[in-house]
Amino acid sequence: MTVPLLGIVAYSGTGKTTLLKQLIPLLTQQGVRVGLIKHSHHNVDVDTPGKDSYELRKAGALQTMVASSQRWALMTETPEEATEPDLFSLASRFDSSKIDLILVEGFKHEPVPKIALYRAEVGKPIDDLIDQHVIALASNRSVTAGIPELDLNQPQHIAAFILRWLTEKS
Repeated sequence: MTVPLLGIVAYSGTGKTTLLKQLIPLLTQQGVRVGLIKHSHHNVDVDTPGKDSYELRKAGALQTMVASSQRWALMTETPEEATEPDLFSLASRFDSSKIDLILVEGFKHEPVPKIALYRAEVGKPIDDLIDQHVIALASNRSVTAGIPELDLNQPQHIAAFILRWLTEKS
């Protein structure tokens, strides 16, 4: 079974992370098991300097898994890849038996269904956000975009839209 991907895309400073922090619990309350992939333009390091796992990874381990009774995380070094990570390859690493939806923050140019977030005060053009994969636009003001519009300040309405979309996909 392929887990549906849904991108949340916007310009920096629009509120992608803020919205996701609200959406994930709303979706979870409705029984949706959510996975998340977050794109970063920075060198990501989820390990803590000084900890054994950090030191062993820095010593040259290409893959390092940290595991406890509460969670586990696999870090994979990719020095040979000078390109951005492949979204579909990343998504394939999820355990599809444990999640119903993968929300994707970023990766705005990938060919996956997306909800675009827009705030005019960010000062960027709306046209650069909208492509054929955008299924809805969430904004803090009405913008005629020819696609369903959602109120960016009403995360419960956005969650309801996602639930309807997810139901239609299955």
